[in-house]
Amino acid sequence: MEWLTGPFEVAFVQRALWSGMLVSLICALAGTWVVLRGMAFFGDAMSHGMLPGIALASLLGVDLLVGAAVSAAVMALGVGVVGRTPRLSQDTSIGLLFVGMLSLGVIIVSRSQSFAVDLTGFLFGEVLAVRPADLAHLGLAACAALLVSVRGHRSFVALAFDERKAHTLGLRPRLAHTALLCLLTLAIVASFHIVGTLLVFGLLIAPPAAVLPWARRIPVIMAGAAGLGMSATFFGLLLSWHLHTAAGATIAATALLQFALSTLAAALRDRLARSAPPAPATDHPHPEYGHPS
Repeated sequence: MEWLTGPFEVAFVQRALWSGMLVSLICALAGTWVVLRGMAFFGDAMSHGMLPGIALASLLGVDLLVGAAVSAAVMALGVGVVGRTPRLSQDTSIGLLFVGMLSLGVIIVSRSQSFAVDLTGFLFGEVLAVRPADLAHLGLAACAALLVSVRGHRSFVALAFDERKAHTLGLRPRLAHTALLCLLTLAIVASFHIVGTLLVFGLLIAPPAAVLPWARRIPVIMAGAAGLGMSATFFGLLLSWHLHTAAGATIAATALLQFALSTLAAALRDRLARSAPPAPATDHPHPEYGHPS
């Protein structure tokens, strides 16, 4: 048991575990809608598009969260503006802004030799350097994400499955879409310091995608995704401690491994269901249609 519990007796590993659990909760709330609406490319672009704001904030001595939030807001606003061009699809506008923001970030980084050394921490996170203040910020972000998810649940469901019906029901799909973008931005900005701008995408997408083949109801998907994210945090930190690997990358890799195992298990389940012999017919009356003819 020492192998299992020993690492978590250290204070900074405990803070890393708590921060990872809070990040898992936030990412589960936002990531479920990302998976259901097919917004994975947008989520990836958002996580990469924060680089210019982070770089500028670092060079100017401003809080990195502020720079990340401003950059993510610019990215989300830009996608909305460029996406209104009739001849450009949403994927095209996202791709153009993604390349533009990433290029701008690299240009800013290249202007400072000292900043290039710290780039790895911004890209891959510093989960083992979490401070108590960071936990407080994550707690507030988790409460805000939970509030937005509960208040906007009905609108988000209608938006995800039938946007025209959402408009007919008076659920204001454009406002719901804006709120969903805010939820996604909150998840990415709150999480990048823990697992990095590149690896936040793993916790945002992999746990909900792993639960999706096994659950029908959206709250169940969210709860399962949060549970998988928390377990990925625990085992990722454990493996990182014993194997001396990067903690953030190991957590993300564990989440992706969970997705791979879930996909294989679901494929095996479906194959067994197809190969199973059909159930024998009975003469019992059908509860709705009476005796079979």
